[in-house]
This record gives sequence, C-alpha cells and structure tokens, in this order.
Amino acid sequence: MAADSLFGVHGAALEVRSQRMGVLASNIANASTPGFKARDIDFKSALASMENDGGNRGLDAATKYRVPLQTSMDGNTVELNQEQTAFAENAVQYQTTLSFLNGRIGQITRALKGE
Repeated sequence: MAADSLFGVHGAALEVRSQRMGVLASNIANASTPGFKARDIDFKSALASMENDGGNRGLDAATKYRVPLQTSMDGNTVELNQEQTAFAENAVQYQTTLSFLNGRIGQITRALKGE
C-alpha cells in the first residue's frame, strides 16, 4: 500500500496507541465496577501483528488481562494509579507519533507543491 511506504510504521503505531488509549480509559472508567477485569494492549506485540497481517486480529491477540499487584475484595482488578500512569504515558506517545505524521504530511504537501 502506498500509505505504508509514505508513513512507515507510524500509521500502524498511531492505530495501536489509539486502541490502547480506549482500553486504558475503559479500565479507569470501571475502577469501581465490581468484578471488572482490567486489560491492556502489549504495544510491541500489537504493532508486530499489525505490520504482519494488517488487521484487528493482531490487536485482539495482544490484548491481555492485567494481573493486579493487590487483589480487591469485589474482584475488580483495576489499580487506578497504574492505569492513570499508563494512560498518561500512552497519550504522550500518541501525541509524539501524531506530530511525526503531521510533519511527514507537511513534507509531502511541500513536495507536491514543488517547494
């Protein structure tokens, strides 16, 4: 695909980071839900799968349940501090990837205009 050669791995990385942000946000939103099981996406595994098969199957396979450091009486495995930290780190990484892609798009636009 032409977009793959223009943007390299960064397009897939943005998709994985976006999906991970949704999973982490769901964990945070369900921090008080009895029996809720926190999940996370293994970024490296998901990215490798996206590059190989290009589909959501790779994301599904890379999504795992978290093992809590301390179990909750109601069966909820969300550890809010851990989730908030992971969300903040992922948000920074998402923004960095997006900034790179915006720069690349700017380069392509300038090249097409002959600048």
